[in-house]
Amino acid sequence: MMIMKLLLPLLAGLFLTATSAEELQTVDEAEFVKLISEETYVVALFCPSSSLERCEEFEGELTSIREDMIDTLDGDAWVVKLLDSPFVDEYAVGKTDQPVIVMFRKGLPVIYDGPANEEVMLETLVRFQLPGVRDLTDTTFDQVTRPTAGDWLVMFYTTSCRLCHRLTAAMETVGCMQRGKNNVARVNKETYGEKTGRRFQLGLEDKLDIILFRQGKMYHYNLEKYDPESLTAFVTTSFSEHIAEDIPPPKSPLFDLVQLCLDYLKAYPLLVGACLCVPVLLVVAFLLIMRGEEEPKTRKTKKKKKEEQKEKKESKKDK
Repeated sequence: MMIMKLLLPLLAGLFLTATSAEELQTVDEAEFVKLISEETYVVALFCPSSSLERCEEFEGELTSIREDMIDTLDGDAWVVKLLDSPFVDEYAVGKTDQPVIVMFRKGLPVIYDGPANEEVMLETLVRFQLPGVRDLTDTTFDQVTRPTAGDWLVMFYTTSCRLCHRLTAAMETVGCMQRGKNNVARVNKETYGEKTGRRFQLGLEDKLDIILFRQGKMYHYNLEKYDPESLTAFVTTSFSEHIAEDIPPPKSPLFDLVQLCLDYLKAYPLLVGACLCVPVLLVVAFLLIMRGEEEPKTRKTKKKKKEEQKEKKESKKDK
């Protein structure tokens, strides 16, 4: 009995150690934000309470590869878990009812959308170390996306576009998974890519535009599914179901200015209308002022002529 009493705490400690080794550290939102802003690599498992069984599968696989992954990433990695976190909607659009694994590389998110298999998971996450999306500008766009440079899936966005921000992780996932096969890029159409945005008549609104440039043609992504699987399918196969359009050449400075005016007229019709009315009103006011100054002069001239005629008549009578 005495031996059993001595062994029970030891066995309990071993059990707790084994149990904790099979679980990931659970963090709250504040700890999570601090981790992704300060650490180089963070792998986060977002677990909804509606899918705990599926979460346990992914957690078990992540736990088994945790040490190998940390070693591969030079010891500069964290693997954590969040329960029913609203942050998942910032990275995985439309998949918040399922467990989602997101890897952050210096804060840049990418989604693991593979199976709960430790070998596949480790190989994929290690391959995700480098960013998968390239930033393009007006200067680099044509050179990078030329037909001989392969196919390019390009997201045109604005800084204040909410959906564009949420699609960062999905586009990164497509870029990383398609690395060496297809290319993924993004263009800020309100800053360094504004001329390119006007070239494709994308407007000034805070809306998302995704275009595939393939073999001298372009295909607009018109679906409302923004998960990595749907975007990957569009790049590889389903683009053929969309209308193929000719790629317009860069606009001349004059036509670019015209397009800019049209974009502003479409986005801000009242403001543009008010701006156009101001010079018209100024011209009308100027004409009215000039007319008001000319009328007294005309009257004075007529009066003077009458006086001269009257003086001539009087002078003739005197003679």
